[in-house]
Amino acid sequence: MTTRIDTRFAALKKDGRAALVTFTTAGDPDYDTSLALLKALPAAGADVIEMGMPFSDPMADGPAIQASSQRALKAGQTMKKTLQMVREFREGDNDTPLVLMGYYNPIYIYPVDDFIKDCLEAGVDGLIVVDVPPEEDEELCIPALKAGLNFIRLATPTTDAKRLPTVLQNTSGFVYYVSIAGITGTKAPDPSKVHAQVARIKSQTELPVAVGFGVQTPAQARAIADGADGVVVGTALVKIIESGLDDAGKCAPDTVEKVTKLVRSLADGLTSSETVAAK
Repeated sequence: MTTRIDTRFAALKKDGRAALVTFTTAGDPDYDTSLALLKALPAAGADVIEMGMPFSDPMADGPAIQASSQRALKAGQTMKKTLQMVREFREGDNDTPLVLMGYYNPIYIYPVDDFIKDCLEAGVDGLIVVDVPPEEDEELCIPALKAGLNFIRLATPTTDAKRLPTVLQNTSGFVYYVSIAGITGTKAPDPSKVHAQVARIKSQTELPVAVGFGVQTPAQARAIADGADGVVVGTALVKIIESGLDDAGKCAPDTVEKVTKLVRSLADGLTSSETVAAK
């Protein structure tokens, strides 16, 4: 079964460029602003959209994304509202791949079978669930794959040669390479080290490899893209949302415009003649 994710990465490979993958948290800082931003991202240059499922204990995320999750929860965001956002997004966009990223607890509570069914009905293409290891694939990964959702796994600088085949075994859509050890948005990645790790992963799989954690500027994105199939940017976008909040937590009217301006500059960097995506 070919998914939107497969189709998009194949098209980008043919064009010779890396994907820009954007991350924002569903419901941050409120439902309406978050939905407006979601709808604006593809036109600004996002090739694949990751949307965070707000959770009270996002252990892999840095301070900025943790705060975005708290803002969304405080504003009343729930898993059902997140899936409703996807439905509303799909009313105007049937092509852009959309991946939900988060943690297992809210999915377990939903529960799993209903969550997968509702994801498919809403128009979700894939899942990244950072705290479900391959050893527990029967819990969520296998049912999701059987239903037609991509299940995207993380590989990290500490994923050694012995562990990598286990990580890749049931991964589909793309592999998400975490460019730094630690939490999101706290350090800048070293492109040469990242390229070496991406090459190592690609020697073991035909799946595209997208690189995230720590990429915040067009220059960083372009440098990473020279050796990867995709670049993930999240913290930099979330920080713009945070910077536009007033003392009452209300966002400025130009928040969506400011976020999409950065997305556009990132996309422009990836489509420049200097950038040739890894094949």
